[in-house]
Amino acid sequence: MMTIATKLLACSLAFATLAGGVQAETLRLGTEGAYPPFNYVTPDGKVEGFDVEVGLELCKRIGAECEVVAQDWDGIIPGLLANKYDFIIASMFITEERKQQVAFTEPYYMAAMTHVVPKESEITEFTNDALKDMVVGAQAGTTQADYAVQMYPDADVRLYPTQDEASLDMASGRLDVMVGDMLPLLDFVEKTEDGTCCKLAGEPITDPAFVGEGVGIALRQEDNDLRERLNRALEEIRADGTYQAINDKYFTIDIYTMK
Repeated sequence: MMTIATKLLACSLAFATLAGGVQAETLRLGTEGAYPPFNYVTPDGKVEGFDVEVGLELCKRIGAECEVVAQDWDGIIPGLLANKYDFIIASMFITEERKQQVAFTEPYYMAAMTHVVPKESEITEFTNDALKDMVVGAQAGTTQADYAVQMYPDADVRLYPTQDEASLDMASGRLDVMVGDMLPLLDFVEKTEDGTCCKLAGEPITDPAFVGEGVGIALRQEDNDLRERLNRALEEIRADGTYQAINDKYFTIDIYTMK
């Protein structure tokens, strides 16, 4: 039988718990940090961008404190599988090939790719014959790289560790064409000094074989509970306008719908 003193102690502990004594869950958010405006490192060393803001807001909604971990793209899925972080939010296209390694949330924005050419370029066709012997660039390890390699086998396809490095060679005149995710490249040509060299060209590339089902958050396949919690949180921030507010800081269209 509990004594009065024991009961008082139990009540005190319960009150302390309800008053905020429970420590928040801590999760690690993995991103690349080299893909502006979605994720990038600021001059003072902080990792910021659309992906990061959405990820941190989702963490709040599920009651977790999140640490942001930057990881090179070519090691980003291996890093998740090695438990370096708990989920990836890094503008990753949901593809069947990637589903063999990781699970995905519902898409948090739609996906399309595009071509970039110099402003004075007369290229209007994007076929293997039209780009034969031309220099085509893309970021290695991406679906954009897969597209360039498969669609332009007779071109000189050059792959770069980061999108920034590919864009720099485009601006420097070392590429005739660049293939990339449409939104970062739109940002590149419209908002950066280097991007004044160039323009978007051709129709948006929306072939599901390359852009998949949209852009999702990647998790280890066994982490289904966390995946469902993130899905519910994504629905919340879409419904209450938080997602739109973050979107509008970076883009002039709603990238959830591409309208």
